[in-house]
This record gives sequence, C-alpha cells and structure tokens, in this order.
Amino acid sequence: MIVIKKVRSLDVSTQQKSRFTQTGWLFLLVFSVFIYGSHAPLITLCKVDGKVPFSPSSCVVLIEVTKLLISLGLLLIQDLHSLQVTLSWGHMVPYAFPAVLYAINNNLVVYMQLYMDPSTFQVLSNLKIISTALLYSLFLNKHLLPVQWWAVCLLMMAGVCHTYSSLDHTEEEKGEAVVGTQFHISVLGLVLVLSYCFVSGLAAVYTELILKTQRLPLNLQNLFLYVFGVAVNCCAHFTNAGPGFFEGYSWVVWLIVTTQALNGLFMSLVMKHSSNITRLFVISCSMLVNAVLSVSLFSLQLTPLFFVSVVLIGLAIYLYYHA
Repeated sequence: MIVIKKVRSLDVSTQQKSRFTQTGWLFLLVFSVFIYGSHAPLITLCKVDGKVPFSPSSCVVLIEVTKLLISLGLLLIQDLHSLQVTLSWGHMVPYAFPAVLYAINNNLVVYMQLYMDPSTFQVLSNLKIISTALLYSLFLNKHLLPVQWWAVCLLMMAGVCHTYSSLDHTEEEKGEAVVGTQFHISVLGLVLVLSYCFVSGLAAVYTELILKTQRLPLNLQNLFLYVFGVAVNCCAHFTNAGPGFFEGYSWVVWLIVTTQALNGLFMSLVMKHSSNITRLFVISCSMLVNAVLSVSLFSLQLTPLFFVSVVLIGLAIYLYYHA
C-alpha cells in the first residue's frame, strides 16, 4: 500500500513537472513572438522627425553586451560548479563563424541597395524562410515530409503578403498615389539577395548545429557566441561614422535593448532544444503582432492581405505540426 502511494505520488510529481515544462515552453514562445512583433513599432516610437535619433550599430553592441553579461551571470550561478570539461580554444573558435556570417549579411543589406529598391529587398528577403528550411534539412539530416514543405512554403507566402501590404501602407503615408508597388532589381541584385538569404539560413542552421553537437552548458555556449558577437559589432560600430554611442537614447531604446537581448537568449534555447523551424514559425507569427500593434499605436488600417497572412500562417502551423 505504501509502495502504491509512493508510485502514485511520483506519477503526480512527474505529471506536474511535465505540465510546468510545457507551460514554460509555451510562455517562452509567446513572449518571443511578442518581442519580435514589437521591435518595429518600438523603433517607430523612437523616431524624431521621421528619423532614428540614435546609432543602430551602438544599439546592436549593447544588445550583444547584455546577452554576454546575462550568459556569464547564469553560467556562474547555475553551471560553473558542475562543469566537468577542460575548456580549450577548440571549444570557443567555432562560434566565430556565425558572427562573421552575420557581419557579412549586415554589409550585404547596405550594398544591395545599389542594385534594387528597398521594396524589392523586403519582399525577396522572405526567401530566407525556404533557404533556412533547406539548409536545416541538409546539414542536420532532418527529413521533412512533403506536407511540411508545403507548410514552409505557406510561411514564405504569408511573409510576402504581409510585406506587400506594409509597402502599400508606407506609400499611402507618404501621400503617394498607389497604382501598384513598383519593383526594380538588376541581375547582380538578384544574386546578392539570394546570397543574403543563403548566408542568413546558414548562420542560423550552423548555430543550431554547434549548440546541439557540443556537450557544453547552453550558458557557456552563449558566452562563446556573444564574445564574438560583441567583438564583430564593436568593430562595425567604431569603423563607421555616426552619432555618439549613447546619443539620442531614450527609455524606449533601452526597452529595445532589454527585450532584444532576452529574445536572443530565448532563441538560443529554442535552437538548442527545438529547431530553426520553430524559430521560423515564431518570426512569422510575430508579423501578426506587428500589424496589431501598428494599428493600435499608429492608427494604420489592416488590408485584406493581412487576413490572408493570418490564414496562411494558421494553415502552415496545422500542416507542419499535424503531419
């Protein structure tokens, strides 16, 4: 009788732990969706006379530094006493690769403006959803079912619809007659945007690969990752002329720094214990949050394409996770 009670007690404890884990995971994903979706509206709130008053590169540096300090603190509190691996440069060096890839993409974004208009880039950049899924399947040896590939394609279509809808609003706000959004791209521009999407997907998939294959605590892996992130972004900031490091900062900018740092840590957790596909769904769902916040804060009107995006994302979620 006593044994039965103990077993039942253990079962209840296991069930409660499982529910807590699922609840915590769901909260993390929802919170990440909200942070992703609030980023663009928060940037808009910062603008003065239509321009961002602070240095975006200094903001990126502070985000990387914040992630680094949080990772270091968590490592000292949670993992350092139980770490049983002799660390070497071989553990740390692989994390330089994604930092370099992200630096390449940041420069590509600027260089591409010479060969296409911003609207074309925003629409075509949704191709990185497909490139990420392809590289995820290739490098992590994950076989996606045909219906799951359809789900990924629907995510990309939802991104295109949302982007195109946003472009129409931008033109209306500028007082321009919207006969149809005009696109322009050269052959070299197409090559560059495809390279951008490939590098973006490669950086994300490689990060997931190294996080999952190295038998190290996640906090230590994040520490390695953000050391290189801080170094690369500091070089980028101090080699470009611009406003002073803290010039134009307000409480909204500090809110952006805090939320984006937390989101970066959350995404490393997602890639460690879930996948880049989950990350893609989080980013896609955040478009809906972005639209709702834009309506609430800036009185923008939703277009039919927004509701098309909602349907496509909902259908993609159903197809992928019920395959």
